[in-house]
Amino acid sequence: MTFGQAIANGFKNYVTWKGRATRAEYWWWTLFIFIVQIPFSIIFNVSSQAGLEAALAAGDQAAYLAALFGPAYWLLVLVSLVFLLPSLAVTIRRLHDIDRSGGWFWIIFVPVAGSIVLLVFALLPSSEGKNRFDS
Repeated sequence: MTFGQAIANGFKNYVTWKGRATRAEYWWWTLFIFIVQIPFSIIFNVSSQAGLEAALAAGDQAAYLAALFGPAYWLLVLVSLVFLLPSLAVTIRRLHDIDRSGGWFWIIFVPVAGSIVLLVFALLPSSEGKNRFDS
């Protein structure tokens, strides 16, 4: 699977919870999300930096919150929300690819260990042949 195919599959199957996503598809999708979110994160950091520093120096909590939750913050939130469902779907299909239930996704909410377990699952090779999640 190529980078472009992974992106196309991610958007085409953005709420498809059945089937499988190969390791390549999962990691290409993850790279795409990372690349897209970097500029928005930079814009947020640069645009809010001066306001946050001034509010901290003045001890003004209202100005601090206004600087923190400005337009750049909401743009970053919007971009993240656009990718939420497709990322969740590709993660669940990746779990299916290693013959794990999509319910394993919830382990992400176990502090530290959950993220490590999900990372290890994402790194595992695909299960050989057909499995119970094949479409």
